[in-house]
Amino acid sequence: MKLTFLGTGTSNGVPVIGCQCEVCTSADLHDNRLRSSVWIEHEGTSLVVDAGPDFRQQMLRAGVKQLDALLITHGHKDHIGGLDDIRAFNYLNQAPLEVWASKDVQIDIKRDFFYAFADNPYPGVPEMNLKTIGDSPFRVGNLTVVPLPVMHHRLPVLGFRIGKLAYITDCSFIPEKSFDLLKGVEVFVVNALKIRPHVSHFNLKEALVAVERVAPRQAWLTHISDRMGLHSQVDAHLPEGVNLAYDGLEVDI
Repeated sequence: MKLTFLGTGTSNGVPVIGCQCEVCTSADLHDNRLRSSVWIEHEGTSLVVDAGPDFRQQMLRAGVKQLDALLITHGHKDHIGGLDDIRAFNYLNQAPLEVWASKDVQIDIKRDFFYAFADNPYPGVPEMNLKTIGDSPFRVGNLTVVPLPVMHHRLPVLGFRIGKLAYITDCSFIPEKSFDLLKGVEVFVVNALKIRPHVSHFNLKEALVAVERVAPRQAWLTHISDRMGLHSQVDAHLPEGVNLAYDGLEVDI
């Protein structure tokens, strides 16, 4: 299985328009992040987690030519704002694209992209086959996806486990039942927004506590804002087996 980080930043991430801080003006590409998303490939199955406003740019930059499904963690705009651009994959597949989301998130999608769900839709609108994520594992091609319920302050959000990989973003609390589902994970991706505490995301210290409990072989921190500091400086001081992810990073699992 191959994991590609399409984006590792946030809407208040990097670069911030007009900001002149050392991160936003950094020449190091590790500090230049699009909004958080990952691409997972395995034996002919291709899926992407989240489709924020950078979705089109991410697909072009990564050279994604096949997409079987999208998994959506939650309904915030930085995670669904790019769904209009699935039309290219509708054309390639000659079919609607499977979009997996909870019932609540499907309401958000139908509200924001109402024109795609009209009784008599305009020609060329994005075509989505909404699939409901419940409590049970589900199949996408040859992959089994295990939903991981977490909390984004007061908002329920989903992470996902696929084999030995787990991906959690926009999280401030992991319940015990989800820690149980994380047992045996070898590659753990989790959000770490910045150094200081934040109401709805793990900061660096909280992310490291979660990593220590999961005890993976390797942890990658994502959903990183400019307030984290320079990649080169922060990454050098992380514990062994823990690193800041960066856009374009490819990991074989």
